[in-house]
Amino acid sequence: MFPDPLSAPRSFDPAPARDPVYVKRRLVDGRLVDLRCVDVLGKTFALRGRFVRTAALEDEWFDDLEDPEAAVRELRGRLRRPPDILSFWQRPPEVEPRFPYPHEWEELAVLPIESYERWWTTRIKARVRNQIRKAERDGLVVREVDFDDHFVRGMTAIFNESPVRQGRPFWHYGKSFETVREQFSAFVHRETMIGAYLDGRMIGFVMLANAGRFGLTTQVLSSLAHRDKAPSNALIAKAVEACASRGLRHLVYFHWGDDSLAEFKRRCGFEPVRTPRYFVPLTRKGRLAIACGLHRGWKALLPAPVKDALKRARRRWYARSGR
Repeated sequence: MFPDPLSAPRSFDPAPARDPVYVKRRLVDGRLVDLRCVDVLGKTFALRGRFVRTAALEDEWFDDLEDPEAAVRELRGRLRRPPDILSFWQRPPEVEPRFPYPHEWEELAVLPIESYERWWTTRIKARVRNQIRKAERDGLVVREVDFDDHFVRGMTAIFNESPVRQGRPFWHYGKSFETVREQFSAFVHRETMIGAYLDGRMIGFVMLANAGRFGLTTQVLSSLAHRDKAPSNALIAKAVEACASRGLRHLVYFHWGDDSLAEFKRRCGFEPVRTPRYFVPLTRKGRLAIACGLHRGWKALLPAPVKDALKRARRRWYARSGR
């Protein structure tokens, strides 16, 4: 049995001195959006959704919700219109459920790191090692760099190489140097930049964030014209080395999947790791939404065969259109 947030009395001030909700500009899915946020217990929660509103930590990859019961009380008590659902998860490597709330599983791509040498000798196949060695022989140089104008120009050139990547429109295509610099400079305080260079020109890069418990690849992108140099493999190798040197025992490459990117992750030593995500209803609407499966959005309601068919159709459409 889990605690029912709806049974707890709600302390509500009908005329608070000020509305605690404010708007914050954030980069989401490649574009700047206005997020409605509220600060609770010293942490920032983003409020998303229209019909069903969900509250979640704004930077949940980098922050933990240690006291969800207190967060429930604050969210229900401080807002005129509280969110319908509180969503939070446990960051790896802590993946055993700690809290007595209903949860679902999220599957992440996680690479355990004991040392760079052990990753090189035991976690990757000979094919990947040979690709990295060949890239070095061909003159590829991979190194940690600063987020300066030279790096941003390289990013911009790679972003604008193609409007389509992995069978769908690419978020960052068409952005100017100034836009790229402005949008990505907000994160450099917690990120290490890694560039892959061929004859002095950047043909790939990684933005490696330090999330405390693990390293997180917030951007991994390579030039389509230089796929034969395997820059992405070499960049992951450098990211593993950077994590090992900083004492980060895991490298996370966002979510696992069943596409070609998942196969690349597997070849580089990543493995699927499940972590619990909790959905706590704060209103009766939230409870109904969870019961009906609406808390995950309409895409999650589609059967897997339907989603696969839609993805194939999208890839064919972009292939025929030449975009």
